[in-house]
Amino acid sequence: MSQVQSRSDSKESERDGVRSDAESHGGARQLDEIFDRTIVEGEHRLTRSWPGLFATGAVGGIDVSVGVLGLLVVEHATHNPLLGGLAFSIGFIALTLAQSELFTENFLVPVVAVAAGRAGPLAILRLWAGTATMNMVGGWVITGLMLAALPELKSSAVEAAHHYIELPAARALAAAVLGGVVITLMTWMERGTESVPGKLAAAVGAAFLLVAATLNHAIVVSLLCFAALHAGAPFGYADWLHTFALACAGNIVGGVGLVTLLRLIQLGSGRVGRARQEARSGAHS
Repeated sequence: MSQVQSRSDSKESERDGVRSDAESHGGARQLDEIFDRTIVEGEHRLTRSWPGLFATGAVGGIDVSVGVLGLLVVEHATHNPLLGGLAFSIGFIALTLAQSELFTENFLVPVVAVAAGRAGPLAILRLWAGTATMNMVGGWVITGLMLAALPELKSSAVEAAHHYIELPAARALAAAVLGGVVITLMTWMERGTESVPGKLAAAVGAAFLLVAATLNHAIVVSLLCFAALHAGAPFGYADWLHTFALACAGNIVGGVGLVTLLRLIQLGSGRVGRARQEARSGAHS
């Protein structure tokens, strides 16, 4: 009887081992698929023409400005930052469905493409500079229209932006690192699924955290500051630029250093090395 039981336990253990190996291989395959999709999209972003780059950045700023409008309308009516955070997610839903981009969304996809040998670091700087500039140009125009159309939102705009302007540097930098982590994690989650509801869940969750937790996100904070400046804020564009610089630095540390690099390590040097070899082989063929 004990021998039968022992053989039964042994077979069950073998089945568990097979299931474990299958799950492990399945997870590795899923990571490979995410990696491959990210490389393709990253190469597309890095090789986009200047007009395409500028247009995509401008509409990204416009899309997020719609979220800022929702945030200010709800906070003006309810004085509840949590409800305001939910309303702000409209902007990130628009980003996801309309295929536009924020500067900070490019901390993952193009960096992975460069790591895979599809482009050089200068292409990332071109993408970052062009997208960030046009995000803010599009956002500056739309926030100006918002305050012209809805002057009752002026006090809410000034109050929302003033929080970030007054943050001590150490706290602003820490909040910016967290902001970079959240936005880049959102990007990775969106690359990990082809489900539209899944992508929307990632977008809503990230948008809510950024605003409800008052994390420091370079573009979101810039648009809030622009709205406040249009409303006659007690600070100037030099104050905004200082806030933006701290946000950028922290966002890059959080997004590139704490998410993208660790995801590349998770994939393994062998997988990244094969991608680089494939890129070299393609260039010589």
